[in-house]
Amino acid sequence: MHTVAIIQARLGSTRLPGKVLLPLCGKAMLWHIVQRVRAVPTVSDVCVAMTEHVRDWPIRIFCYAENIPYCVGSERDVLDRLYHAAIAMKADIVVRVTGDCPCVDPGVIAAVIEMQRQNSFDLVGAATGAGAVGVEGHHFPDGLDVECYSFACLARLWREAKALQDREHVSLYAVRNPDLFDIGRVFAPADYGHHRWTVDHAEDFQLVAAIYEGLYRGDSHFTMEEVLVYLKEHPEVYGLNRQYVGQEGYANLWGKHHDEIDDINAYHPETDDNCRPPRPGG
Repeated sequence: MHTVAIIQARLGSTRLPGKVLLPLCGKAMLWHIVQRVRAVPTVSDVCVAMTEHVRDWPIRIFCYAENIPYCVGSERDVLDRLYHAAIAMKADIVVRVTGDCPCVDPGVIAAVIEMQRQNSFDLVGAATGAGAVGVEGHHFPDGLDVECYSFACLARLWREAKALQDREHVSLYAVRNPDLFDIGRVFAPADYGHHRWTVDHAEDFQLVAAIYEGLYRGDSHFTMEEVLVYLKEHPEVYGLNRQYVGQEGYANLWGKHHDEIDDINAYHPETDDNCRPPRPGG
Protein backbone atom coordinates (compact mmCIF):
# COMPACT_ATOMS: atom_id res chain seq x y z
CA MET A 1 0.00 0.00 0.00
CA HIS A 2 1.41 3.35 -1.07
CA THR A 3 1.16 5.53 2.05
CA VAL A 4 1.58 9.27 1.42
CA ALA A 5 1.82 11.89 4.15
CA ILE A 6 0.39 15.22 3.01
CA ILE A 7 1.36 18.28 5.04
CA GLN A 8 -1.03 21.24 4.78
CA ALA A 9 0.89 24.51 4.69
CA ARG A 10 0.10 28.15 4.03
CA LEU A 11 1.48 31.56 4.93
CA GLY A 12 -1.83 33.35 5.43
CA SER A 13 -2.28 32.78 9.16
CA THR A 14 -3.91 35.86 10.69
CA ARG A 15 -2.50 35.24 14.17
CA LEU A 16 1.10 34.44 13.16
CA PRO A 17 1.66 35.16 9.44
CA GLY A 18 4.41 33.18 7.72
CA LYS A 19 4.75 30.77 10.62
CA VAL A 20 5.50 27.64 8.59
CA LEU A 21 8.77 29.16 7.33
CA LEU A 22 9.91 30.61 10.67
CA PRO A 23 13.36 29.29 11.61
CA LEU A 24 13.95 26.59 14.22
CA CYS A 25 17.61 25.75 14.81
CA GLY A 26 18.54 27.22 11.45
CA LYS A 27 15.85 25.46 9.38
CA ALA A 28 12.28 26.40 8.49
CA MET A 29 9.59 24.95 10.73
CA LEU A 30 8.10 23.20 7.69
CA TRP A 31 11.46 21.56 6.93
CA HIS A 32 11.52 20.02 10.41
CA ILE A 33 7.96 18.71 10.02
CA VAL A 34 8.87 17.08 6.71
CA GLN A 35 11.93 15.38 8.23
CA ARG A 36 9.98 14.10 11.24
CA VAL A 37 7.28 12.65 8.98
CA ARG A 38 9.89 11.11 6.68
CA ALA A 39 11.31 9.30 9.73
CA VAL A 40 8.20 7.08 9.89
CA PRO A 41 9.14 3.74 8.25
CA THR A 42 5.63 3.10 6.93
CA VAL A 43 5.39 6.45 5.10
CA SER A 44 6.28 5.98 1.43
CA ASP A 45 6.24 9.63 0.32
CA VAL A 46 5.76 13.08 1.78
CA CYS A 47 4.05 15.94 -0.05
CA VAL A 48 3.36 19.56 0.92
CA ALA A 49 -0.12 20.79 -0.05
CA MET A 50 -0.06 24.59 -0.28
CA THR A 51 -2.64 27.06 -1.56
CA GLU A 52 -2.81 28.74 -4.95
CA HIS A 53 -2.63 32.19 -3.32
CA VAL A 54 0.31 34.34 -4.47
CA ARG A 55 1.45 34.84 -0.88
CA ASP A 56 2.26 31.11 -0.71
CA TRP A 57 4.80 31.26 -3.52
CA PRO A 58 7.66 31.25 -0.95
CA ILE A 59 6.52 27.78 0.14
CA ARG A 60 6.68 26.59 -3.48
CA ILE A 61 10.19 28.05 -3.80
CA PHE A 62 11.21 26.45 -0.50
CA CYS A 63 9.91 23.02 -1.54
CA TYR A 64 11.64 23.21 -4.90
CA ALA A 65 14.94 24.17 -3.27
CA GLU A 66 14.65 21.34 -0.72
CA ASN A 67 13.42 18.79 -3.30
CA ILE A 68 10.16 18.26 -1.42
CA PRO A 69 7.18 17.19 -3.55
CA TYR A 70 4.40 19.75 -3.47
CA CYS A 71 0.88 20.30 -4.80
CA VAL A 72 -1.14 23.49 -5.06
CA GLY A 73 -4.85 23.78 -4.35
CA SER A 74 -7.72 25.76 -2.90
CA GLU A 75 -7.11 27.90 0.16
CA ARG A 76 -10.64 27.59 1.55
CA ASP A 77 -11.50 24.09 0.36
CA VAL A 78 -8.84 22.15 2.23
CA LEU A 79 -10.58 18.85 1.51
CA ASP A 80 -10.30 19.49 -2.22
CA ARG A 81 -6.64 20.41 -1.84
CA LEU A 82 -5.89 17.23 0.09
CA TYR A 83 -7.88 15.02 -2.28
CA HIS A 84 -6.15 16.23 -5.44
CA ALA A 85 -2.74 16.01 -3.79
CA ALA A 86 -3.52 12.38 -2.92
CA ILE A 87 -4.46 11.68 -6.55
CA ALA A 88 -1.29 13.33 -7.84
CA MET A 89 0.84 11.29 -5.42
CA LYS A 90 -1.04 8.05 -6.27
CA ALA A 91 -1.83 7.42 -2.61
CA ASP A 92 -3.62 4.30 -1.34
CA ILE A 93 -3.40 5.56 2.24
CA VAL A 94 -3.31 9.26 3.10
CA VAL A 95 -1.71 10.60 6.28
CA ARG A 96 -2.74 14.17 7.07
CA VAL A 97 -0.43 16.45 9.04
CA THR A 98 -0.71 20.22 9.44
CA GLY A 99 2.10 22.73 9.01
CA ASP A 100 1.73 24.20 12.49
CA CYS A 101 2.85 21.06 14.37
CA PRO A 102 6.69 21.02 14.47
CA CYS A 103 6.74 18.52 17.35
CA VAL A 104 4.66 15.92 15.52
CA ASP A 105 5.88 12.55 16.78
CA PRO A 106 7.02 9.84 14.32
CA GLY A 107 5.98 7.16 16.83
CA VAL A 108 2.44 8.52 17.11
CA ILE A 109 2.17 8.78 13.32
CA ALA A 110 3.34 5.17 12.99
CA ALA A 111 0.76 4.01 15.56
CA VAL A 112 -2.06 5.76 13.71
CA ILE A 113 -1.01 4.23 10.37
CA GLU A 114 -0.71 0.77 11.93
CA MET A 115 -4.18 0.98 13.47
CA GLN A 116 -5.69 1.98 10.13
CA ARG A 117 -3.90 -0.80 8.26
CA GLN A 118 -4.59 -3.59 10.73
CA ASN A 119 -8.26 -2.78 11.22
CA SER A 120 -9.20 -1.38 7.81
CA PHE A 121 -10.76 1.71 9.38
CA ASP A 122 -11.97 4.44 7.04
CA LEU A 123 -10.26 6.99 9.25
CA VAL A 124 -7.98 6.87 12.28
CA GLY A 125 -6.82 9.90 14.25
CA ALA A 126 -4.68 10.62 17.27
CA ALA A 127 -6.82 11.88 20.13
CA THR A 128 -5.63 15.46 20.37
CA GLY A 129 -6.69 19.04 19.88
CA ALA A 130 -9.95 20.23 18.35
CA GLY A 131 -10.59 16.94 16.59
CA ALA A 132 -10.91 15.15 19.92
CA VAL A 133 -13.16 17.64 21.70
CA GLY A 134 -15.58 15.67 23.87
CA VAL A 135 -13.85 12.34 23.19
CA GLU A 136 -13.30 10.32 26.35
CA GLY A 137 -9.84 8.88 26.88
CA HIS A 138 -6.28 10.07 27.33
CA HIS A 139 -5.39 12.86 24.92
CA PHE A 140 -2.02 13.59 23.34
CA PRO A 141 -0.57 17.11 23.56
CA ASP A 142 -2.21 19.53 21.15
CA GLY A 143 0.26 19.65 18.27
CA LEU A 144 0.69 15.91 17.78
CA ASP A 145 -2.26 15.93 15.40
CA VAL A 146 -2.31 13.27 12.70
CA GLU A 147 -5.08 11.52 10.75
CA CYS A 148 -4.88 8.53 8.43
CA TYR A 149 -7.49 7.84 5.72
CA SER A 150 -8.02 5.16 3.16
CA PHE A 151 -8.13 6.85 -0.24
CA ALA A 152 -11.68 5.53 -0.65
CA CYS A 153 -12.70 7.36 2.54
CA LEU A 154 -11.07 10.59 1.41
CA ALA A 155 -12.78 10.34 -1.98
CA ARG A 156 -16.14 9.79 -0.29
CA LEU A 157 -15.61 12.83 1.93
CA TRP A 158 -14.74 14.86 -1.16
CA ARG A 159 -17.93 13.74 -2.92
CA GLU A 160 -20.39 14.00 -0.03
CA ALA A 161 -19.24 16.86 2.23
CA LYS A 162 -20.95 20.08 1.13
CA ALA A 163 -20.90 22.58 4.01
CA LEU A 164 -18.02 25.04 4.08
CA GLN A 165 -17.00 23.84 7.57
CA ASP A 166 -16.83 20.25 6.34
CA ARG A 167 -14.58 21.27 3.45
CA GLU A 168 -12.27 23.34 5.66
CA HIS A 169 -11.98 20.76 8.48
CA VAL A 170 -11.30 17.64 6.44
CA SER A 171 -12.58 14.92 8.78
CA LEU A 172 -15.46 16.92 10.27
CA TYR A 173 -18.14 15.38 8.03
CA ALA A 174 -17.06 11.88 9.05
CA VAL A 175 -16.91 12.73 12.77
CA ARG A 176 -20.40 14.22 12.64
CA ASN A 177 -21.72 11.17 10.77
CA PRO A 178 -20.22 8.21 12.69
CA ASP A 179 -22.92 5.88 11.37
CA LEU A 180 -21.52 6.36 7.86
CA PHE A 181 -17.81 5.90 8.60
CA ASP A 182 -15.71 3.40 10.55
CA ILE A 183 -13.52 5.63 12.71
CA GLY A 184 -10.70 4.62 15.05
CA ARG A 185 -8.64 6.62 17.54
CA VAL A 186 -5.22 6.21 19.07
CA PHE A 187 -5.05 7.38 22.68
CA ALA A 188 -2.10 8.54 24.74
CA PRO A 189 -0.71 6.42 27.63
CA ALA A 190 -1.71 9.21 30.03
CA ASP A 191 -3.71 12.43 29.70
CA TYR A 192 -1.50 15.12 28.20
CA GLY A 193 -4.30 17.29 26.86
CA HIS A 194 -3.14 20.21 29.01
CA HIS A 195 -0.02 20.55 26.83
CA ARG A 196 -0.06 22.84 23.80
CA TRP A 197 2.72 22.32 21.23
CA THR A 198 0.93 23.62 18.14
CA VAL A 199 1.91 27.03 16.72
CA ASP A 200 -0.80 29.66 16.31
CA HIS A 201 0.57 32.53 18.38
CA ALA A 202 3.95 34.13 19.04
CA GLU A 203 4.00 32.52 22.50
CA ASP A 204 3.43 29.09 20.95
CA PHE A 205 6.44 29.61 18.71
CA GLN A 206 8.55 30.75 21.66
CA LEU A 207 7.72 27.50 23.45
CA VAL A 208 8.50 25.34 20.43
CA ALA A 209 11.73 27.26 19.76
CA ALA A 210 12.85 26.59 23.33
CA ILE A 211 12.03 22.88 22.93
CA TYR A 212 14.12 22.70 19.77
CA GLU A 213 17.01 24.56 21.35
CA GLY A 214 16.94 22.10 24.21
CA LEU A 215 16.32 18.82 22.37
CA TYR A 216 17.09 19.06 18.64
CA ARG A 217 19.90 16.69 17.66
CA GLY A 218 19.91 16.69 13.88
CA ASP A 219 18.77 13.38 12.38
CA SER A 220 17.79 11.90 15.76
CA HIS A 221 14.22 13.07 16.31
CA PHE A 222 13.15 13.85 19.87
CA THR A 223 10.03 12.09 21.12
CA MET A 224 6.90 13.16 22.97
CA GLU A 225 8.31 11.63 26.14
CA GLU A 226 11.50 13.67 25.86
CA VAL A 227 9.51 16.88 25.43
CA LEU A 228 7.41 16.05 28.48
CA VAL A 229 10.56 15.55 30.57
CA TYR A 230 12.09 18.76 29.23
CA LEU A 231 8.99 20.81 30.08
CA LYS A 232 8.83 19.31 33.56
CA GLU A 233 12.42 20.40 34.09
CA HIS A 234 11.77 23.85 32.57
CA PRO A 235 8.45 25.12 33.97
CA GLU A 236 9.24 28.61 32.67
CA VAL A 237 9.00 27.21 29.12
CA TYR A 238 5.88 25.16 29.88
CA GLY A 239 4.14 28.36 31.03
CA LEU A 240 4.86 30.43 27.93
CA ASN A 241 1.53 29.72 26.19
CA ARG A 242 -0.72 28.65 29.07
CA GLN A 243 -3.31 31.30 28.19
CA TYR A 244 -4.07 29.53 24.90
CA VAL A 245 -4.58 25.98 26.17
CA GLY A 246 -8.07 24.77 25.29
CA GLN A 247 -8.84 27.93 23.32
CA GLU A 248 -9.07 26.36 19.85
CA GLY A 249 -12.67 27.52 19.58
CA TYR A 250 -13.90 24.42 17.73
CA ALA A 251 -15.99 22.81 20.49
CA ASN A 252 -19.29 24.08 19.09
CA LEU A 253 -18.24 23.48 15.49
CA TRP A 254 -17.47 19.79 16.00
CA GLY A 255 -20.74 19.21 17.81
CA LYS A 256 -23.11 21.02 15.47
CA HIS A 257 -24.66 20.10 12.16
CA HIS A 258 -24.36 22.67 9.40
CA ASP A 259 -26.89 22.08 6.64
CA GLU A 260 -26.04 25.10 4.56
CA ILE A 261 -24.16 24.58 1.30
CA ASP A 262 -21.52 27.20 0.55
CA ASP A 263 -20.20 28.19 -2.82
CA ILE A 264 -16.61 27.00 -2.61
CA ASN A 265 -14.09 28.05 -5.19
CA ALA A 266 -12.48 24.64 -5.62
CA TYR A 267 -9.10 24.63 -7.31
CA HIS A 268 -8.00 21.59 -9.29
CA PRO A 269 -4.30 21.27 -10.08
CA GLU A 270 -4.02 20.32 -13.74
CA THR A 271 -0.49 21.31 -14.76
CA ASP A 272 3.03 20.29 -13.86
CA ASP A 273 3.52 23.76 -12.37
CA ASN A 274 0.93 23.00 -9.70
CA CYS A 275 2.05 19.55 -8.69
CA ARG A 276 5.71 18.55 -8.69
CA PRO A 277 7.06 15.12 -7.80
CA PRO A 278 10.61 14.73 -6.47
CA ARG A 279 13.48 15.27 -8.86
CA PRO A 280 15.32 12.08 -9.89
CA GLY A 281 17.56 10.94 -7.09
CA GLY A 282 15.75 13.16 -4.58
